[in-house]
Amino acid sequence: MVGGMRIVKVPLGDRSYRIRIGENLLQGLGAECRRLGLGRSCVIITDDNVGPLYASQTEWSLQDSGFSCCRISIKAGEKSKNLRLVHQCYDQLAGFKLERNSFVLALGGGVVGDLAGFVAATFLRGIDFVQVPTSLLAQVDSSVGGKVGVNLKSGKNLVGAFHQPRLVLCDLDTLQTLPEREFRSGLAEVIKYGIIYDRRFFTNLEKLMDPILAKSPETLSRIIARSCAIKANVVTQDERETGLRAILNYGHTIGHGLEAISGYGKYLHGEAISIGQVATSLLSVAHSGLAPKECDRIRQLFVMAGLPVGVRLNASQKKALNQAMSLDKKVRKGEIRFVLAKRIGEVCVDQSLPQSSLDSVLKQIAAF
Repeated sequence: MVGGMRIVKVPLGDRSYRIRIGENLLQGLGAECRRLGLGRSCVIITDDNVGPLYASQTEWSLQDSGFSCCRISIKAGEKSKNLRLVHQCYDQLAGFKLERNSFVLALGGGVVGDLAGFVAATFLRGIDFVQVPTSLLAQVDSSVGGKVGVNLKSGKNLVGAFHQPRLVLCDLDTLQTLPEREFRSGLAEVIKYGIIYDRRFFTNLEKLMDPILAKSPETLSRIIARSCAIKANVVTQDERETGLRAILNYGHTIGHGLEAISGYGKYLHGEAISIGQVATSLLSVAHSGLAPKECDRIRQLFVMAGLPVGVRLNASQKKALNQAMSLDKKVRKGEIRFVLAKRIGEVCVDQSLPQSSLDSVLKQIAAF
């Protein structure tokens, strides 16, 4: 910790970067970008929720450090992660006359970060990129690791790239304006890190849920830093998801399917993967040896976080869910592959399951 700020390093050789976590960090953003030697022109991509709150402050910080910046604002929400909006951003970046040494700054949640990162990865064959995540989910997950992309109607994140940011700056102050539902949604990814990697962290989350929900800065700083450190460790070992990084997908196969069949509108991402993780934990009891008591602990922690743990689907919705899961990026040779838990803190990857098991679990979670 440096002056009240926590720093997590992501060591990737010449593409290494730091994640800075603390209060009142936006005012120093420009100085950080200048220290990194970024080009003096940039475009801020934000949305119509976050922009009115933080875009002016971001611009002032950048301009005070000698940067020239323009702004693009998109409509908030998952439906904005599409190729049509990417094309619009390309046209605007060209109109702003951005050059190869310019950079894109993502100011917002996961949707903004994924879209802006994909634009940066592909415009002029790739320009620098800075993440300023303003949601809990983005701070602990989507802003870290370099996976960027957009959705197709047939599935989530089916078009994308690997493009590491130069800097991730997590200002805890931005979480104070985050709607409660969005904040709780972000906790689904935090809990995931405990399930897949760190049993002690999971236990701490059980003890700390009250101060977490009260948005205690010290507690938030701790859990965000630990979440980022876990993801950084995984990404460092497997940047392009050829093996270990797949553990980060725990609960996401079912969760992404739920998002897709509901038109990316009914569930927030964290809500969908909360259900997905509970369902996957039940699958883990049957197929990877997870103790029923640990499965119950997992479900109860999501309940404590105020997240949904079940869903009722009719026959046509179950069929649509199976079709959506069959388009998941983790499908191999036509088989859906799952990450399953052996115990809290340890998982196994690349597991195929019979359809009868999926059907059984969908019946179980309908009762929650």
